[in-house]
Amino acid sequence: MIKYYQILNEKIAVAEENEAKIILYIKPSPEEIKEITSKHGIDEYLINSSLDPDELARLEFEDSYKMILIKRPKNYSSEHNLIFQIFSIGLFIFKTKLVIIMSEDIEIISFKQTRKMKTIMDVLIKIIIGTISHFLGHLRTINMISESIEQKIDESIDNIYLRHMFAIQKSLVYYLNGINYNGVLFEKIKNIAKKIGFNEHQEDKLDEIIVENAQCYKQAEIYTNIISGIMNTHASIISNNLNQTIHRLTFITTIFMPLTLIASIGGMSEWTMMTSKIDWRISYSLFTLGMCIIAAISYFLLKKLSFTSKDKSVSLYKKTKNRDNRLFFFWRGASKK
Repeated sequence: MIKYYQILNEKIAVAEENEAKIILYIKPSPEEIKEITSKHGIDEYLINSSLDPDELARLEFEDSYKMILIKRPKNYSSEHNLIFQIFSIGLFIFKTKLVIIMSEDIEIISFKQTRKMKTIMDVLIKIIIGTISHFLGHLRTINMISESIEQKIDESIDNIYLRHMFAIQKSLVYYLNGINYNGVLFEKIKNIAKKIGFNEHQEDKLDEIIVENAQCYKQAEIYTNIISGIMNTHASIISNNLNQTIHRLTFITTIFMPLTLIASIGGMSEWTMMTSKIDWRISYSLFTLGMCIIAAISYFLLKKLSFTSKDKSVSLYKKTKNRDNRLFFFWRGASKK
């Protein structure tokens, strides 16, 4: 798909092919790639780089044009399973025209403008600012989705929400890399802005772009740390719950161990033989009562041992805390002197 634009009355407008100063190629076919090579003289390797989502953001100089390759978020689709991806955009700057090549049908040129467009460099800056805004918008969406998933993780025992959180965490890694590569590229552009063709006013805009991109990177980094903390916290909670369950099962098994031992040694036949002179109702009632008494004694002994270990831990914590407090006040008094 090919779209043609021009700068008319300091605004971007749709144009005919012979009047176009801004030419946009979206998912170019092999025939269109040949047209780009023959008509604009752009190397086929650079065209393929613009269509490769794994290419790094970079700046290259050729004889008749300069290429800026930037990273931008893809539009999210339900088929992506909560994985937000990025793609590449190739911006080829000629003296009198701007050729844009990209693999996604995303609106990067808007007709609603708050600032005046005078040259193709103004259009280039507008596209870069739109890229940063697109990243920020996706980061806000990711934050809202992660908060919703976090609530569902607390209410559900299914692993599907944990997989969703892992997908978001993976997406943030993509975004961090893309924003970081763009930031390095913007710094390089700022250092050689005049060589590329920016004027002083546009250089000031580049400074703003660098600051906004740094803030965007910081925000993505914060969201990544938050989600990593959430995942680690939930892993710790699950591990702690598992330990408590194993502790309870071990407690119950330990109570039944002496009962099993007695039943195994005596058995029903031996007990019947030993109590042959006593009515079986009385003998088996006494057997059941004895087992209950042994179980109760085992339970209270284990409970007492458990509380004793807890009391020792609390006592040790209090002693350590009091010692640390005394050291702190001693250091504070010494520093005042």
